[in-house]
Amino acid sequence: MAWPFAFGLTQGQAVWWLQLVSLALLFGQLQRARNWQLAARSGWLFALASLSASFWWLYISMHTYGGLSAVLSALAVLVLAGALALIYAAASAIYFRLKPQAGGTSALLFSAVWTLAELARGSWFTGFPWGAGGYAHIDGWLAGYAPWVGVYGIGAIAAWIAASLWQFFRGGHSQRLLLALVLALPTLLALAHGSAVASGPTLDVTLLQGNIPQDEKFQPGTGVLDSLTWYAAQLRGATTALVLAPETAIPVLPQQLPDSYLARLQESLLSDAGPRAALIGIPLGSMEDGYTNSVLGLQGGQSRLYHYDKQHLVPFGEFTPTLFKWFTRMMNIPLGDFNRGDLVQSAFEWQGQRLAPNVCYEDLFGEELGARFADPATAPTILVNVSNLAWFGDSVAIDQHLNIARMRSLEFDRPSLRATNTGATVIIDHRGVVTHSLARLKRGALVGQVQGRGLDAATGWAISPFAAWVSRWGLWPLWGLALALVALAYGQRRRGRY
Repeated sequence: MAWPFAFGLTQGQAVWWLQLVSLALLFGQLQRARNWQLAARSGWLFALASLSASFWWLYISMHTYGGLSAVLSALAVLVLAGALALIYAAASAIYFRLKPQAGGTSALLFSAVWTLAELARGSWFTGFPWGAGGYAHIDGWLAGYAPWVGVYGIGAIAAWIAASLWQFFRGGHSQRLLLALVLALPTLLALAHGSAVASGPTLDVTLLQGNIPQDEKFQPGTGVLDSLTWYAAQLRGATTALVLAPETAIPVLPQQLPDSYLARLQESLLSDAGPRAALIGIPLGSMEDGYTNSVLGLQGGQSRLYHYDKQHLVPFGEFTPTLFKWFTRMMNIPLGDFNRGDLVQSAFEWQGQRLAPNVCYEDLFGEELGARFADPATAPTILVNVSNLAWFGDSVAIDQHLNIARMRSLEFDRPSLRATNTGATVIIDHRGVVTHSLARLKRGALVGQVQGRGLDAATGWAISPFAAWVSRWGLWPLWGLALALVALAYGQRRRGRY
């Protein structure tokens, strides 16, 4: 059961080879299973351990900040992991029922059912794809596939390689030539794809990290006052063209702010060196119209305000499913039912760049971010994420979320800016490499530069192949291919071909 640590070992650093080994061991268990029930149990136990190790830090938010008892908090994490693990149990059972007697296509079938399980977990019931297997390869050889097939495609290839490796060492069909080709393809694909070229001038940025304690963040006399004072001072003192503040950096509604607070912030963005801009996390709305978790854009010298409203909301954090309101009432957490923003919203245009905000959990859903790339001529040149992971303390959640953001940069061939309350506040280039970072759990400002990527008139490169197809069809090509392989295996099984 090594796979849980492929995403979370050594403070969240991805260990790609360990993920392959653990998947190979699961494949071996399924090969040796005597019936489909034992295969399902193996898949369920594997996924239970994997998922529990991936998002155990939910315990911190429920127990430390929510006041739920330690036992109930641990049980809630296990129940969530166990429920999601049922998807992998079903996939394992299907594999057992359809697997060929000879080794020929078993690795391909295993990859298909594994991919279907990953896709289902990432999309059913609003989706919870945290810890998808493909993230283990962010620093591995398979990362070169990201601009072509995305994180789920990487996960599918990894599953096929793992099964093929097990067959190789067990003396079965080795598929040597195909395995060598799959391992060599990332380099070939990189040469074929090239990269979107630099777009506009380099942008100087300041990313703010307030490190406001979560148990004080929404308290009027402590955290709220601290936030309003510190972020205002940093915005006034910054000299870069763009300042970015994290999710709910301003933790109250505009109508609850001191008189002229936003107006004074906007005035401070005018300087002798020219106008500056800021993107700031803030809740918006009213009791009558509902509330949104938003990003507010200010530009020096302009009265018009930009805003982005979070579209993919967090269950139990930003909305409560109808049948579970009893559970959230047991916790002392300021939860509410927020309104959703539109799937595709306009970018924040500043100094020749199109900055596309997303809020915290949203950057797990690359297929949704991809909808903004439907028109290459207006596609984002820089991705922007504002987050608050203080709910989860000094845990691997910070490192895991950083790897998720790096994967999005790889998939879309775009740099990313991340401003967070406690970390990781970083600048990531279009290759998924962190170029500037701020120490976690420290208050400070990160100053650096980011170069947007966009359309090249000479070569035509504007968006990655992944962005091109996911913006049109979402994840349906992966669903369709995996389902077609399962259907083919079913048909061959019925005809008695294996």
